[in-house]
Amino acid sequence: MLSLNKILSSMFIYLTGIGAQAVAAESTTPPSIEGSWVLVSYKVEDQATNTFIPAMGEHPTGRVIFTADHRINFVLTGDNRNTNAKTDAEKAALLDSVIAYTGKWSVTGNKWCTDVEAAWNPKWVGTQQCREFEINGDTLNVLTPWRQMPNWPGITRSIITFKRDK
Repeated sequence: MLSLNKILSSMFIYLTGIGAQAVAAESTTPPSIEGSWVLVSYKVEDQATNTFIPAMGEHPTGRVIFTADHRINFVLTGDNRNTNAKTDAEKAALLDSVIAYTGKWSVTGNKWCTDVEAAWNPKWVGTQQCREFEINGDTLNVLTPWRQMPNWPGITRSIITFKRDK
């Protein structure tokens, strides 16, 4: 016959194992992309030369917001924008230093996709824009696919880092 101590010891080991499994399951839940993220860095790699180009300058600004109802607002602006643009040419040039779009977002694995409803460039409206991402703590690292951007020549991809806004 088993002693009470052996029974209690076996129950403790069993229950401790269940608790450890619950903690392990909890720790494998990926962090949510939902929330507001502030731009930390933006790099553009040129596929033909394998070099980084200063497409948005050294100190661009921006933010991406993923809402609970799966709406996204993405805005990125280059540094040293012409704040006194008066001519049509100067105003048109400002479009080369901004990226902005909104729509419905979804996540599958490590990829978020946006069904674009409105954008700074009308060619993006009605398209789906997908980005690979990784969240490490409060850092969101994003990699776009190689593509032809409307803002600059050549085939490029963007490497973007955001910090969670608290």
